[in-house]
Amino acid sequence: MLGAVKAGILDAIYPPRCLACPEPTDAPHGLCSACWRDTHFIADAACDKCGAPLIGEAGAGDLCERCTGHPPAWDRGAAAIVYSGAGRRVVLAFKHGDRLDMVGPLAAWMAAPGRDLLATADVVAPVPLHWRRLIKRRYNQSAELARRLSRISGVPVAADLLTRTRATIPQEKMTSEARAANQAGAFAVDPRRADRVAGKTVLVIDDVLTSGATLSACAEALRAAGAWRVNVLTLARVAYDERPHI
Repeated sequence: MLGAVKAGILDAIYPPRCLACPEPTDAPHGLCSACWRDTHFIADAACDKCGAPLIGEAGAGDLCERCTGHPPAWDRGAAAIVYSGAGRRVVLAFKHGDRLDMVGPLAAWMAAPGRDLLATADVVAPVPLHWRRLIKRRYNQSAELARRLSRISGVPVAADLLTRTRATIPQEKMTSEARAANQAGAFAVDPRRADRVAGKTVLVIDDVLTSGATLSACAEALRAAGAWRVNVLTLARVAYDERPHI
């Protein structure tokens, strides 16, 4: 009762706002009607490798053209939304706007398409930030999502499972080939956590999947440490040949 009263007082002073714009919403951490229509949630018709939406009906194991021709280094993958429109605004607000209050609802978005991946995972691990970028950004958004997904699913999280062995340069305007070269060898498994990798299924968490170079580099590091399977789950997926601005 007391919690409900406090929530009512806070809502009266600070009315709930849309995650993607300043418009008010009926409930906290939701989307207004316009942003809801402008957010593409990825349903069942999606690539089994990268989570990209597919046209028409898709069955288990169906792949997009890109993953068919150039399979990524991981086994299976899923994403919650397409990185465009209001979805893009949500990701940018979370990534660069110091919006840790968004972790809960965004992790819930991810848990739906990622339910099978979470059910088969032995451990959840985020893509790490280089320490210089972590100081600048103050938190690793992928680690925050991984921790919340661990709470939702009960799968153990190892936030420090992967480490950055070197800093990489921003990739906004890079080609897919340049991104792969930029990320090659940039990750390793912390030797102190090797027992959590060998023979295990690791689910790697990231905020946005663009070309897949970062996640492939993580998967290669995990396989080198003895992982049996590596799957990926992201908040957003760049699709439809859109150029990312992240």
